[in-house]
Amino acid sequence: MAGRRDKTHYLYIAVIAAVLLGIAVGFAAPGTAVELKPLGTGFVNLIKMMISPVIFCTIVLGIGSVRKAAKVGAVGGLALGYFMIMSTVALAIGLLVGNLLEPGSGLHLTEAVKHAGEAQAKAGAAQSTPEFLLGIIPTTLVSAFTGGQVLQTLLVALLCGFALQAMGAAGEPLLRGIGHVQKLVFRVLAMIMWAAPVGAFGAIAAVVGATGIDALKSLAVIMIGFYTTCLLFVFVVLGTLLRVCTGLNVFSLLRYLGREFLLILSTSSSESALPRLIAKMEHLGVSKPVVGITVPTGYSFNLDGTAIYLTMSSLFIAEATGKPLALGEQISLLLFMIVASKGAAGVTGAGLATLAGGLQSHRPELVDGVGLIVGIDRFMSEARALTNFAGNAVATVLIGTWTKEFDRRRASEVLAGRLQFDETTLVDDGHGTEIPAVPAPSPVRAEDGVPA
Repeated sequence: MAGRRDKTHYLYIAVIAAVLLGIAVGFAAPGTAVELKPLGTGFVNLIKMMISPVIFCTIVLGIGSVRKAAKVGAVGGLALGYFMIMSTVALAIGLLVGNLLEPGSGLHLTEAVKHAGEAQAKAGAAQSTPEFLLGIIPTTLVSAFTGGQVLQTLLVALLCGFALQAMGAAGEPLLRGIGHVQKLVFRVLAMIMWAAPVGAFGAIAAVVGATGIDALKSLAVIMIGFYTTCLLFVFVVLGTLLRVCTGLNVFSLLRYLGREFLLILSTSSSESALPRLIAKMEHLGVSKPVVGITVPTGYSFNLDGTAIYLTMSSLFIAEATGKPLALGEQISLLLFMIVASKGAAGVTGAGLATLAGGLQSHRPELVDGVGLIVGIDRFMSEARALTNFAGNAVATVLIGTWTKEFDRRRASEVLAGRLQFDETTLVDDGHGTEIPAVPAPSPVRAEDGVPA
């Protein structure tokens, strides 16, 4: 096992080297570097290819193994309530820091910038509530897996999980079969990870080659302020909440997820680490049902980094265009963004489109200013994705603790390094991966499902 761990250790050293090499190539040969973008895009697409099967297997196994359906509903309700509160807190913090920094003062719009803002507004046009709800329903049962829509996969997985739960003992063979499929999916994911250095090299080289250093100078204030705000939110707000509610140290938890953060940093997409977060949270000691519901749902509804970005960027644009927002307008915008932020996925560029779409619906005259941050959005996307990921990791542990589905003793062993995560399979057979056996003598009622 030690040899296997060493190999994956070298893999992530290679990722760091690839990022540094990509930066060097981006500065030395910008034209060539931009043409390397497909390498990064291809790697992210490989990871996204695995997200739907990972979510499906995890949720079906989690729900199908629970004795009572009400328990699943309790976890989901608690998670959604927590997500709404934390999103509001993140938006409010972004609003506060944005008012203190006033980062948009002194900047001016050009015609090119205005056109860029209009393009993003079209890409991020706000959906109506009926359109959003209907969009969750896939065209067919199978299209949820081919469309790449997390919420559609979530719906299908929930339906299948509850159906298997209602089947009782008759559904156990199917659950075991899906358990084997899950191991196959994670094994394929582990194979894909060996392409991470190539993907990281292409992604970083392309963005440095296209942007260079000049685009960052005049916008350094908003970038530094945004990064600082995200750090304060993670280590002060989330860190305090984690310590008070679970007794865990946020630094230990984030160190445990270090390889995932490196992956996100190199791809600028928190979705690239979603399957690994599911596996690592189960290994940490959070039960399969809690992980299966909280993590995928959080990727659509718990976007703390995106929330901070939306309010700070809105204030930045308002000041840069010479149309500052009054306090009442800021509060109104905050309430609007609480809803708008739920439509942003953890993918590169989605936050920018959501910002433009939100401003188009709320303050159309500010949309032209979106072009001001197009040049640095890729760099701000790094902080968005890292903060979103950290928020979902902390949320999973908190929900597990509040529902009494978190093994605190096991977590201490894992965070201390005494229980190693298996990087070769991404599946821990010793905790939460096997489907509980159904005692033969015990009658199983349909409403109770499979006994735990």
